[in-house]
Amino acid sequence: MTEQERMKQGYVWQDDDENMSLQAHTKALVREFNSMPPEDMEGREALLHDIFGKVGKNVWITPPLTAAVGKYVSIGDGTYSNMNLTLIDDWKITIGKNVLIGPNVTLCTTGHPIDPEHRGDGMYSFPITIGDNVWLGANVVVLPDVTIGENSVIGAGSIVTKDIPANCIAFGSPCKVYREINEHDKEYYFKNHRLMSSHNEIKYASRFIRLV
Repeated sequence: MTEQERMKQGYVWQDDDENMSLQAHTKALVREFNSMPPEDMEGREALLHDIFGKVGKNVWITPPLTAAVGKYVSIGDGTYSNMNLTLIDDWKITIGKNVLIGPNVTLCTTGHPIDPEHRGDGMYSFPITIGDNVWLGANVVVLPDVTIGENSVIGAGSIVTKDIPANCIAFGSPCKVYREINEHDKEYYFKNHRLMSSHNEIKYASRFIRLV
């Protein structure tokens, strides 16, 4: 059994020539992506398709980006990532559609045995899945073998060690569910700030704010 086969079956594995070759290729592409001029939006979009296994439509990742392997990453339509996205992507990372990723987020599929006598034996890797419409706040860390359900919000600075269900707000270290997303959230976008129901209301409110 090769080291890559061991990794895919959930066993402790070690870097080998195959993995090191994959990483060298991907890191060269990522370096090119990070050095491209901001106005070359088409070039960046094209390069994302070379870096990752699957990239949907209208995906935007703000440099700098860090990725290890690339080919095991899938990103859905309309997903946006702010700067300093770090992907420890030795195994599968699946990011759904219309996901918002804040600055300095890390998605880490790989860890090491806890016992110090075995820590040097290698590493383990398990998939990460981020559902559609999820919002990951700034400085979130998602660890191996975690699924975050669709529509959920993960608060800034959280460390996600276990699955988070759909349609909820969760935060903390370790990350825990605070509450479900509810009808109140349809009306208020932040604290006591109320959403506008129409373009005309937005224009009226903007004029009122300027007057006061």
